Amino acid sequence: MIIPIFVVSKLDAMLHRFSRDISNIALPEAFTWPFHYVPHALSVIATDEVKEYLATRSEWSAEIARGKMFGVLVVEDSEGALGFLSAFSGNLAGSNHHDYFVPPIYDMLQPGDLFRVGESQISAINNQISRIEQSAEYLSAKHCLENAQVDAERQLADLKATLTERKQLRDMRRREGESKQVLILESQRDNADMQRLRRTLKEHMAECTARYDFYVRQLAELKADRQQRSSALQMQLFEQFRIKNARGEVKTLVELFAPTPQVIPPAGAGECAAPKLLQYAYLKGYKPIAMAEFWQGASPRGEVRHHDAFYPACNGKCKPILSFMLEGLHVEVNPLCNIKPAEPRILWEDRWLVAIDKPCGMLSVEGKSGVRSVQDWFAEHYPDAVGPNIIHRLDQSTSGILLLAKDKDTHKAMQEQFIKRTVKKRYTAVLVGLVSANSGTIDLPIKLDYDNRPRQMVAVDGKRAITEYRVLSREGARTRIEFYPITGRTHQLRLHSAHKQGLNAPIVGDEIYGAVGVEKGAKEQRLCLHASYLSFVHPHTGEEIAINSPAEF
Repeated sequence: MIIPIFVVSKLDAMLHRFSRDISNIALPEAFTWPFHYVPHALSVIATDEVKEYLATRSEWSAEIARGKMFGVLVVEDSEGALGFLSAFSGNLAGSNHHDYFVPPIYDMLQPGDLFRVGESQISAINNQISRIEQSAEYLSAKHCLENAQVDAERQLADLKATLTERKQLRDMRRREGESKQVLILESQRDNADMQRLRRTLKEHMAECTARYDFYVRQLAELKADRQQRSSALQMQLFEQFRIKNARGEVKTLVELFAPTPQVIPPAGAGECAAPKLLQYAYLKGYKPIAMAEFWQGASPRGEVRHHDAFYPACNGKCKPILSFMLEGLHVEVNPLCNIKPAEPRILWEDRWLVAIDKPCGMLSVEGKSGVRSVQDWFAEHYPDAVGPNIIHRLDQSTSGILLLAKDKDTHKAMQEQFIKRTVKKRYTAVLVGLVSANSGTIDLPIKLDYDNRPRQMVAVDGKRAITEYRVLSREGARTRIEFYPITGRTHQLRLHSAHKQGLNAPIVGDEIYGAVGVEKGAKEQRLCLHASYLSFVHPHTGEEIAINSPAEF
């Protein structure tokens, strides 16, 4: 293997000059919109050079194989020469500093740092908690209380059974004419026995509870102290991240997240590759030209990440940061805002319902991007209809059959059919990769990936999601398939297709779950997922309605 030689600036070892000829590559007209993009050719070349460098660092190979996000930033220096910076998200090999990569915005791992000091104090509290929880005195007090509870229940049950037997004997003796006075005295003695036992058990329980509560209070105080210190340390840490933008303005993470719904920055904010790259460029006076982030190694548990694939910046951790950092740069317009979808085509209609063929790129309901929605179209074509009208939804990138109601009662009746899962649905898709089984069922629970909205993830605490499938054909390295969703979770078919526990084959053109990056950055014209069949029982006529819409891909 030939080890590449990276020619660097005499003044900055972090600025790498391209080792390949880039003279015929035109510069982008605007900087990369980081939340939805196709990597520029310069970013792709820079990425390849970073991968070549990583191949020379065998000591990192095991860690990278477990999964790591990297990033590149193409920049122009003060003399107009092009180069690129590289970064990794989080830390690498237990350190924030490596010669080839830009430094962190703030290094919390440096000796004597407030994070290290605070972390050691929290660790000391953790040790105190562990010592108490493992001490013979605590365990004895805990067992005393547990045994007292069990023993009390047993003794009370035993005495109750004995007293029941005695009462039955007294009842029999009473029927045989024995003196009532004797029987009453025996009954009173039995009640006294029960009261004495209850009192004795209560006193013993109180002693055990007092012993145990002594340690519980200590643990509660230590845990409250730990929580307070941890929260305070986290906020102190966020204050140390002083983020710059292209205008030279500076804000802390605390300031950047204060206006957001989450208010407090999430753990790991400011440690992703993209913010590191821009911060370093601003500090060194470099002009950002283009940026890209790419994944190396295995996919994280529950998520979908493909080796060598490019990914947009995350919304949860990075959007508030990057939105500020990009101020002052000439940035690409969000491509999602420029989408001008075709008009829907009516497939079937009566006085109560209308089924349309929703085009790819059209929203189902009105969104923040301003892209035209089915809701807008319906309002224009049926101005007298009483809402709500949207019965179910399709993703913006998914095309196909969408059913709408013209009045409130019809809407309610049809939604009940969807909730009860009596509506039959079929989707057609083309997948990147070959699915070996001809048919099967995918049963993977899904929940929202909060740091990467609108991405979903597989998680044991997610909502159950079930998809049946049937392979139609295998065409080269792709699979044409039909999906029969039993449940209707957000991104269910896309995630079930792409996830390694599902089919491990993303849908062609899926920019959220990885097909674009897998295919060397080539941008597909559309997501190849189409709602091709829908059948239901008409809520007013009782007739079974079946609607077909063949996929155009």
